[in-house]
Amino acid sequence: MIQECVELAVKPGAEAAFEAAVAAALPIFRRARGFRGAELHRVIETPGHYRMLINWETLEDHTVHFRGGPDFAAWRALVGPHFAAPPAVTHATLAARFTAA
Repeated sequence: MIQECVELAVKPGAEAAFEAAVAAALPIFRRARGFRGAELHRVIETPGHYRMLINWETLEDHTVHFRGGPDFAAWRALVGPHFAAPPAVTHATLAARFTAA
C-alpha cells in the first residue's frame, strides 16, 4: 500500500467550492485502478491549506495509471480552478503503526 500526500493551497474564499469539487471527484477516484481510499484534511494553522491523503495499491497505480490517464485531467478540471499554487505531492509507505493504549 502506498499513501499519496498532497499539500494544497486554495484561493481565499474558494474553500467551500474546493471541498465541493473534491466531493464531486470521488467517482473519478473510485473507478481508478488501485484506489483504496482518501481523506481530505483542513490544516488548522494555515487557512486555505489542505492535505489530501490518498491510498493506492501500488505507486504505479497513481503515477502511471491515474496520472497518465484521462481521469487525472477530469480531476484537475474540477479542483484546479481553486488552487492558489501548484500542489506538492509525495508518496510514502507505512514504517510503523501506533494505536492508543
